[in-house]
Amino acid sequence: MKIEEKQSGKLERMKELIGILREAGRAYYQESREVMSNFEYDRLYDELLELERETGTVFGNSPTQNVGYEVVSSLPKERHESPMLSLNKTKSVEELKEWLGEQSGLLSWKMDGLTIVLTYEEGKLVKAVTRGNGEIGEVITNNAKTFVNVPMTIPYKGQLVLRGEAVIRYSDFLKINEEIEDVDARYKNPRNLCSGSVRQLNSEVTAQRKVRFFAFSLVSADGVDFKNSREEQFLWLKSQGFETVEYRLVTADTLEAAVASFSEAVEKNDVPSDGLVLLFDDIAYGQSLGRTAKFPRDSIAFKWADEIQETTLSYIEWSASRTGLINPVAVFEPVELEGTTVSRASVHNISIMEALELGEGDRITVYKANMIIPQIADNLTRSGVRDIPETCPVCGGKTEVRKVNDVKSLYCTNPDCQAKKIKSFTLFTSRDALNIGGLSEATLEKFIARGFIHEYADIFHLDRHEEEIVNMEGFGKKSFDKLTEAVKRAADTTLPRVVYGLGVAGIGLANAKMLCRHFQYDFHAMRCAGKEELTAVDGIGEVLADAWIQFFADEKNNQMVDRLMEELTIEAAPKEEGERTELFEGLVFVITGSVEHFKNRKEVQEIIESRGGKVTGSVTAKTSYLINNDAASNSSKNKKARELGIPVITEEQFIEMLGTDSAKQ
Repeated sequence: MKIEEKQSGKLERMKELIGILREAGRAYYQESREVMSNFEYDRLYDELLELERETGTVFGNSPTQNVGYEVVSSLPKERHESPMLSLNKTKSVEELKEWLGEQSGLLSWKMDGLTIVLTYEEGKLVKAVTRGNGEIGEVITNNAKTFVNVPMTIPYKGQLVLRGEAVIRYSDFLKINEEIEDVDARYKNPRNLCSGSVRQLNSEVTAQRKVRFFAFSLVSADGVDFKNSREEQFLWLKSQGFETVEYRLVTADTLEAAVASFSEAVEKNDVPSDGLVLLFDDIAYGQSLGRTAKFPRDSIAFKWADEIQETTLSYIEWSASRTGLINPVAVFEPVELEGTTVSRASVHNISIMEALELGEGDRITVYKANMIIPQIADNLTRSGVRDIPETCPVCGGKTEVRKVNDVKSLYCTNPDCQAKKIKSFTLFTSRDALNIGGLSEATLEKFIARGFIHEYADIFHLDRHEEEIVNMEGFGKKSFDKLTEAVKRAADTTLPRVVYGLGVAGIGLANAKMLCRHFQYDFHAMRCAGKEELTAVDGIGEVLADAWIQFFADEKNNQMVDRLMEELTIEAAPKEEGERTELFEGLVFVITGSVEHFKNRKEVQEIIESRGGKVTGSVTAKTSYLINNDAASNSSKNKKARELGIPVITEEQFIEMLGTDSAKQ
């Protein structure tokens, strides 16, 4: 191949990498979500960096030349007096030693939150600005004043500018998530929650999130002699009431032991971190080194290398789901990763298999994403994708490859697939649906395999198989009696539970409630509704309407539902209490986040509805109030309410609307 062709190929690959990395960066920094693992991002970033070195070409939109996210919220913007740069990084302790040389340094956690700049004048906090894109940040002064540990006043009366990381501890993160009943609404990690909390337009919400600030850099403090030492700056900041990042003073001789010590502490560390930072203690020396276009030269980041093991792919296991999607799972020779034995990793879809050119017998490398989820890092032999099953591994029905949003996946086309039944019945018996205790997925699988259950109505006739069930392994007369009692209780239920339990694609419990209320609990009208009627329901768009219509267009489904309804006693539609039904007459509420003065959001909803109001799942022009006691600033509900000028009220304000006699303590 000619040199020109090689160069052209490299330049095209660079452009491809820039697109992938910029999209990943936008998702991470701007939208607080992750589209790839840190391992994958670092690998692609390093590949781009190497290509830039080889070609001598650097494109202006390369992530190696840009810092941070672009500011998109409606918070006020402000340009930083000096650029806030990213840190160069290494995964080698030897490189850290070489970088430190004969100097001493401060080794500290690289915290995983949101970087904030604080400014104090005359002893008072006057300004707080996020890092933003490194050049321009967002002003969040009122929010910073609600941080758990940020001092409002300090002894020093000159102008002080310092930088630090706003974080939410793991322990606080878990408590917040536990209060959110809807699993899908829970936050993925502390950083995402912190980002939304810090960049919140309502500082009252920020205050509820227990955000903490840890100082890691003193920018300026007029008239204070720090003896040319970063450690002296840290000690001085502590004397002013700030918490600083945990650090250790190190030399090249003690560095390796210090890194090892931090490594051992990672698992128990309550503050989220994604590595370490090494900073020269000698201020003048560090400043004399200057900076590159992107990195300062007085500090460097250390990231622990993911533990990667090489193994052999034994085979691809295909796992069918209730939606018909058949997921590929890589089964490989067992290896030790992060202290546990691992032999399986989800590959997710055929597109990823093709990207890895994954075939049976290939030598692969595996790791644990975030030290938890097993993933394939690379395929060393790349024999190619083959033997995609033409029949479903569960029912033997025909399969087909479908491309949805540029992603190729395998589907079972048999509507009566056993796997679809198992997953569907698991949903039907779940807590938010019929809530039948004792019918776990494993038990359902056994009952379906033995022919006890073919459709939902069969669950209410398990007594026909009492002898066989009692004699099954793991069962007995006592277990059977408990199960039949649970089934009997479940027969008395509500219409929203039934609608949700049917498993119509995309129809969650909230959608089921919306449908029932809109159609005044007339199930016949609901199942016969056309697209126009359905899309008039708050929260039901064209996709969900199509799924609903398609479900009830199938005569088998209608017959199955008819037989089910014969087994159930549906509670009458909720009636308004006579005493104060007029209080919220004509008002529409949306409730988001967790609540403190009520058992859960469902209780708030019942109170609103009992007083003539309506609760919907999405904010529209018809919404009267958004009850937002625990909502992240980047939530769609928050943004929509702001756009439409809809009042956002706290739980306490809602209680005031109710009157003290109705408040729940």
